[in-house]
Amino acid sequence: MRSSVLLVPLVLAAATAFSHVAAAQTGHVAAPPPSKDRNCRNDVPFSRWIVDFKKEAIAEGIKASTLEANIGGMTPDQSVIGRDRKQGFFTQTFIDFYGKLATKNREQMGRSYLNKYASIFERAESEFGVPGPVITGFWALESDFGVGMGSLPVMRSLLTLAWDCRRGELFREELKAAMKIIERGDLRADEMIGSWAGELGQTQFLPQHYYNFALDYDDDGRRDLITDIPDIIGSTANFIKALGWRAGEPWIEEVRLTQDLPWDQADLAIKLPRSQWVKWGVTGVKGQLPSDDMPASLLLPMGRNGPALLAYPNFSIYTSWNQSLTYATTAAHLATRMAGAPYLSKGNGQPIPSLSYEQIKELQVLLTNHGHDVGEADGKIGAGTRAAVKAMQQEYGLPADSYPSPELLSALRSR
Repeated sequence: MRSSVLLVPLVLAAATAFSHVAAAQTGHVAAPPPSKDRNCRNDVPFSRWIVDFKKEAIAEGIKASTLEANIGGMTPDQSVIGRDRKQGFFTQTFIDFYGKLATKNREQMGRSYLNKYASIFERAESEFGVPGPVITGFWALESDFGVGMGSLPVMRSLLTLAWDCRRGELFREELKAAMKIIERGDLRADEMIGSWAGELGQTQFLPQHYYNFALDYDDDGRRDLITDIPDIIGSTANFIKALGWRAGEPWIEEVRLTQDLPWDQADLAIKLPRSQWVKWGVTGVKGQLPSDDMPASLLLPMGRNGPALLAYPNFSIYTSWNQSLTYATTAAHLATRMAGAPYLSKGNGQPIPSLSYEQIKELQVLLTNHGHDVGEADGKIGAGTRAAVKAMQQEYGLPADSYPSPELLSALRSR
C-alpha cells in the first residue's frame, strides 16, 4: 500500500491487521489474543525463550530439523520491534488516506486484471461467491498486484515478534505455521520475503491464514501466493468466504444525504432496513435506492459534511480483514470502483476541520476522564473512540455523527 513502494506493513500492522487466527480444524477465523501495551518490556532472555519455543513446536509435531534449518542461530531484529511500536500511518484523515491509496492507476490495474484473468475470477466467484473486484481491491492495496510485498526475511520478523512481549502469544503460532508451510512444500524460507509484520504473498496472508486457506488452484503441486496468479485468486476468495462473505450481496456504496437526518443513527453498530434510509431521504449517487429490507448502516468517515456510504453486511469482512475503519472503507470503495462505481466524492463541499495526532490523543484522554473506555490513547480513531465521541456529542447537544471534531475537543477542554 505505498504510492510507488507500498506501505503494506504500516497499513496492516497499524490497524492490528493480524485481525484473525485461523482455526484449521473448523476452517473458521477466530479473534486474536489481546495485545499488550506498546511500552511493555521483554523480560525473558531470548536465549531462554528460543529453547522453550523449540520444545513447544516439536511437541506439536514440527520437526527439529525444520526448526534448526530455518531459525537455528537466528536472533531477533530490533528494527522490527521499533516498527511495531510506531505504526502511525492511520493518523491521517480518511480523505487523505483514500486519495493516496485508492488511486486511478490502481483502479485501472484492477480492471485490467479482471479482464486478463476473467476465467479464474469467474471460477472463484462460482465456487466461493466472492466477486472479482473484491479480490482485486484487496490485491491492489496489499501489494500493488505483487510490486510491494516487502523486502525482509519473514522468518526473522516472525521470530522477533514471537519473542517480543506485545503480541508474542499470537506470533508464536504464526512462526509455527510458517514452519508447517515449509514442511508442506509450499515455500522455502528464502522465498518468504515480505513485510516486517510477517505477511506473505500478494494479498499478504499471515502464515496461519496461508497454511489454512491457501489453495493449489492450478494443481501444480504447491500453494504459491508469491508468484502463482491462480493460487492467489483462489486462495484470497477462499479466505474471504471463511470470513463470512454473503454471495450475491453488495458490500458498500456511496449515497447522498439530506441535512436533517437523525445523525445519531449514523453508526456501524446500527443496522436498519434500506427502506428506512430511503424514507429519510438517502439516495444513491445515480438515483433512488431500492426500498427493501437489506440491512444497512450509514457510515460517515469524515462526519456529516464528508462522504457518506451505506455499509451492508458484507462490509464486516473488510473490518475483519483489517480493523482500521479507514483502511476497510478505502478497500471496499475501491472495489466498487473496479466494479464500475464512480470516484468517491468529498461530501457536501463544506470545509471539514480535522484533529492532529496529538489532538486526537488529547481527545482520547479527555474521553477517558469522562468515563469512556477508548483503550490506549494512541492517536488512532477506532471503534471505541468513535462510540465515546458520539456519546459526548449527544451529551453536549452536538450533531452526533461520531466524528472527532475540533468543536468537540473544545467542549471537552472547557467542561
